[in-house]
Amino acid sequence: MKQPAGFGVRLLADIGDFLILSVPFSTVFFLAGGDYSYHWAMGWRWQAIYTFYLTLVPLVWSGYIIGKRMFKIKVKRMDQQDLTLKNMILREVVGKFVLANVTIGISSLVSMFMIIFREDKRAIHDLIGGTYVSNER
Repeated sequence: MKQPAGFGVRLLADIGDFLILSVPFSTVFFLAGGDYSYHWAMGWRWQAIYTFYLTLVPLVWSGYIIGKRMFKIKVKRMDQQDLTLKNMILREVVGKFVLANVTIGISSLVSMFMIIFREDKRAIHDLIGGTYVSNER
């Protein structure tokens, strides 16, 4: 495993992704409904769009999503093979979305501490998906 990416850079990449994706979607929802707020981001539509994005884009962009590309980090498999749909569904859908909803966010907090304190910087969703986030600098 190359140098794993730490919590700070992963958080910045997630914030970057949220901003890059939410502004265009906010504009579309404003034009469609006339209401300019981020209230839509609290509902199921945003979660479905964002989970879909997190699951599929790394498959076609060699482990990157926009925020990770900006910060030169990427998702990789532990065995260094190419990411598969199975890896990404286990990582993003099961390990993040489903588990976070079932545990009412507790798994997300545990994952944060795992990234901070584990030597390999792997969170729950990384363990489930057989992945890690590599610092490509």
